[in-house]
Amino acid sequence: MSFVVNIYYTGRDGSAKKFMEEMTASGTADKIRAEEGNLRYEYFLSASDPETVLLIDEWTSEEALDAHHKSPMMEVIADLRTKYRLKMKVERFVRTK
Repeated sequence: MSFVVNIYYTGRDGSAKKFMEEMTASGTADKIRAEEGNLRYEYFLSASDPETVLLIDEWTSEEALDAHHKSPMMEVIADLRTKYRLKMKVERFVRTK
């Protein structure tokens, strides 16, 4: 079993794409991928809405996801969301194998 969180970041004037690019270029995305329990941390550009970026974030357990939510990375993400004035839509799934 794993936990998958889909986060849709939406902004204006390309801000969601800039957010994704900064998360990648700064190494923040790689730091999150290296956190214990992370299985996937991957961004996708929307073909139907150029102002939306999808993040697929998968964790081995709810405890690993909770630890991530308490990590210093969350402050970095929150600061960048504010910087780029993004709105979020979150979907959460439990994947059974």
